[in-house]
Amino acid sequence: MQRLAMDLRVLSRELALYLEHQVRVGFFGSGVGLSLLLGFSVAYACYYLSSIAKKPQLVIGGESFSRFLQDHCPVVTETYYPTVWCWESRGQTLLRPFITAKPPVQYRKCVVFNNRGVAGESLLTPRTYCCANTEDLEAVIHHVHSLYPLAPFLAAGVSMGGMLLLNYLGKIGSKTPLMAAATFSVGWNTFACSESLERPLNWLLFNYYLTTCLQSSVKKHRHMFVEQIDMDQVMKAKSIREFDKWFTAVMFGYRTLDDYYTDASPNRRLKSVGIPVLCLNAADDVFSPSHAIPIETAKQNPNVALVLTSYGGHIGFLEGIWPRQCTYMDRVFKQFVQAMVEHGHELSNM
Repeated sequence: MQRLAMDLRVLSRELALYLEHQVRVGFFGSGVGLSLLLGFSVAYACYYLSSIAKKPQLVIGGESFSRFLQDHCPVVTETYYPTVWCWESRGQTLLRPFITAKPPVQYRKCVVFNNRGVAGESLLTPRTYCCANTEDLEAVIHHVHSLYPLAPFLAAGVSMGGMLLLNYLGKIGSKTPLMAAATFSVGWNTFACSESLERPLNWLLFNYYLTTCLQSSVKKHRHMFVEQIDMDQVMKAKSIREFDKWFTAVMFGYRTLDDYYTDASPNRRLKSVGIPVLCLNAADDVFSPSHAIPIETAKQNPNVALVLTSYGGHIGFLEGIWPRQCTYMDRVFKQFVQAMVEHGHELSNM
């Protein structure tokens, strides 16, 4: 709060100095324009601080996990300040890839996870991936664990990757070699996600584009699927739902699209998660409507913590006046992973 207030005071002072020295006559030079500008800035700051900047809702089923997060991951209880000039969900979602920095990352050891026989630009089997099928993820997790059995082992999933991770954890329970996991902007109920993305503006901004990307990803391997799938129908799809109906559900042997979407929804497996999991979602995420977030189910599992912000969009969570660097999501991930690596033993008896 203090940092944001200081930023706003600095911004107001700089604007006042600029107008004083650069505009001597006319509307702004008379002082009326400057007064209006400063008045608007103050009014907006008051509205922002009272209605936009809020502490996230923290939903935890277990007292031990709650104390652990408050002691070692305080970011989940701090007020989240969405960037003051773009806190609307669709804006955050669309702008983040363009304005956030992409620092170079150096890996000491790396395992490349290629779903279902994908190697580079080649597809070796007539099967890709879906949110419900966790066989490939399970194979990778056990492979990495076999290479470094004594190393602290955590997993994180974003959007569809988070759905896949939660479905895996819900199926396997406490028998996973992972010590903890984190998910971000997960679509909890696939039916609700699809319905939200098919609203006109959301379809125009996100759904149609993502559908064309899915079509492009399978078009170059069309010959691998023609015996099993009607690829002409797949190429006519105008939404993710239609693509899943004609391609994904058929490829993975589901009788209907509803059968696939039911199996792909992580909310129905959350009660079976057997390790500490931190899940961050924004209430204004058009990919994951707030009414479909399983708050009551999370309260019944001591291993699960839901962190729900009022704003943030889908993988947005931009902060500050110029949100180029670290986002709220980045800070949650960093603090949680560090807390689990350094203090995870405190949860051994959770």
